[in-house]
Amino acid sequence: MWKYLIITRGKLGKTLTKKGILGIMPPQLRDADYSNVVEREMGEAPLWTPSEDRVKNSQILKFQKGIESKFNLSFDDYLDFHKWSCENNELFYRELLDFYEVKYEGNPDNVSGKGQAFLNYPWFPELKLNFAENLLRYKDSDQVAINSVHESGNLQKITYKELYKRVAIFQAHLKSVGVGKGDVVACYMPNIAETVIAMLATSALGGTFTSTSCDFGVQGVLDRFGQTKPKVLISVTGYSYNTKFFDLTAKIKEVTEKISSIENVVLVNFLDRADAELAELGAIKNLTRYESLTNGDEVEFTNVAFNHPQYIMYSSGTTGKPKCIVHSVGGTLLQHIKELGLHCDLTAEKNIMYFTTCGWMMWNWLVSSLYFGGTTVLYEGSPGCPSLGDFIKIIDREDIHIYGTSPKFLKALEDSLGSELGIEGKNLETVLSTGAPLLPEQFDYVYENLKKDVLLGSICGGTDIIGCFMLGNPSLPVYRGEIQGPGLAMDIAAFDENGQPVFNREGELVCLKPFISQPVGFHEDQGNKRFSSAYFEVYENTWHHGDFITLTDRKGVLVHGRSDATLNPGGVRIGTAEIYRQTEKLDYIEDSVCVGESFEGDVRVVLFVKLKEGIELDATKVKEIQTTIRKNTTPRHTPEVVKQVTGIPYTRSGKKMELAVSRIINGKKLTNIEAVSNPESLIEYENYQA
Repeated sequence: MWKYLIITRGKLGKTLTKKGILGIMPPQLRDADYSNVVEREMGEAPLWTPSEDRVKNSQILKFQKGIESKFNLSFDDYLDFHKWSCENNELFYRELLDFYEVKYEGNPDNVSGKGQAFLNYPWFPELKLNFAENLLRYKDSDQVAINSVHESGNLQKITYKELYKRVAIFQAHLKSVGVGKGDVVACYMPNIAETVIAMLATSALGGTFTSTSCDFGVQGVLDRFGQTKPKVLISVTGYSYNTKFFDLTAKIKEVTEKISSIENVVLVNFLDRADAELAELGAIKNLTRYESLTNGDEVEFTNVAFNHPQYIMYSSGTTGKPKCIVHSVGGTLLQHIKELGLHCDLTAEKNIMYFTTCGWMMWNWLVSSLYFGGTTVLYEGSPGCPSLGDFIKIIDREDIHIYGTSPKFLKALEDSLGSELGIEGKNLETVLSTGAPLLPEQFDYVYENLKKDVLLGSICGGTDIIGCFMLGNPSLPVYRGEIQGPGLAMDIAAFDENGQPVFNREGELVCLKPFISQPVGFHEDQGNKRFSSAYFEVYENTWHHGDFITLTDRKGVLVHGRSDATLNPGGVRIGTAEIYRQTEKLDYIEDSVCVGESFEGDVRVVLFVKLKEGIELDATKVKEIQTTIRKNTTPRHTPEVVKQVTGIPYTRSGKKMELAVSRIINGKKLTNIEAVSNPESLIEYENYQA
């Protein structure tokens, strides 16, 4: 192992071996001009190294060896294989179809149509398939498909055979109310089995599924579903969080009155509440009770084009209402198969759980694990009910092999339990973390207190791609503070402010080539104008993601957070526009700016308010601001910190400078002060203390 790598001035070419950094880079990066001398210490010991058996038996190595044998190739290591997958991404995706025996019809050899282009979804134009049919491929199995766990301790276990039957029943209802190919069905639901059933029934018909979590306020739901115009809305009469019951019927009534496209409402009596306890149940029009549905024997699968809309996801709403991101049937399926099967080593013998809500793309990602025939564990409720210690023991109680969490939860565990976690984790082999950068100290905490022999896979991607750019790998070691590397066929780089590739320093995360899970586009976006502006305005024909990263010498990845104005508390992307719409309702607030502050391994929302002349911010006003935001959005939107300032920084063109404020309060240097029309306003933020 090298102690130092010295990079001198000039073109580097291909003079280093494939064991160095250049052999893993595409040509445009290998030929970059490095104008400075870089010296970096290398070779620190990994925190975890996979055993020979784990590497040998991993799906990713089996896939790699199959390609080597078929095409007479030989890869030195994963990085060499990754380089090949980027340079030969059409062949890579074609082989992935066969390796995992995806069900489809049509010609799979025309992989990217007339050529690869970000703005014209290129993949498999002659292929048709059905998302639900692939996830229900084990329909005759008595294996538990869904293990639905509630904070109360209640369990609901459904086999693949039972799941198929329930999907058939719900699909029969959707057909009876006119849902067909291309129609949108929306779920305003907790993370329970019925949400999965609704998605599968919709997808089987060739419909498009969209969802949001049931802690959203009415305005948040209207901002999303009001744009995508669902024909059917599915919800629950109410849900519980930390033992408190929340009646949803009043919200559902208001939503259905304001979204005229909704022709039918299906309500699940999730917690068996009596009708008399539900405030507005009788006022909801076109209502169907989920429990009354009993007819339906076989699921009808409608094959659709590879690029047919499977999911509509929602951006954070930074500059207005959330953008409605349309993800394809085929692209979503293949991306999730690649990530779950190859990078997470998921098989039919394993149980997987990720703590998520239906408003986060990790729910969509988790549900795709049904493809592999193992058990998908859903958790609904508060992880602190009855205690964090009880929650983490779900690893043992439900025999979890792949466990998904966040830096925020790991920090909460450390603060409340320290080293006394009280779990064995007999079959736990992988811990996944996303939502925020995983701190080096949290790597230590996992290996010292959770389990020593475990793959800690920090993963990073987003709603925009319904998957990951960088993630774990069962064939690679884990280094402290680093994501193990880029995903197969994800041709990522870090660009400096001049659009040049950089290593060992912060840069913008970009992707140089189209990838299978790129969006088809935005919903009702004529000419792809908003889509183009969102991802390709900064660099021509190069995906600009909006994260700051550092690529290390071994192509590990450090993630530093958002480079735009999006907030990201607990891994859920939140737009500032949704918060501003609420502060504007308060007549004593003249202006405001909302940013994210790195805090205890996560991001907390900080709101700076400029009040009208003569008015001072006090505890009563702080509470009113927080209550207004919470009531009309979600608890995640609610600022933990509210501070009064005398000025809000704007650009000379009149744009609020959220990124400037964010960089200042997070201790980062500003590089564009000349763009500030009122630079004197920045002094208050430099002196910020929570």
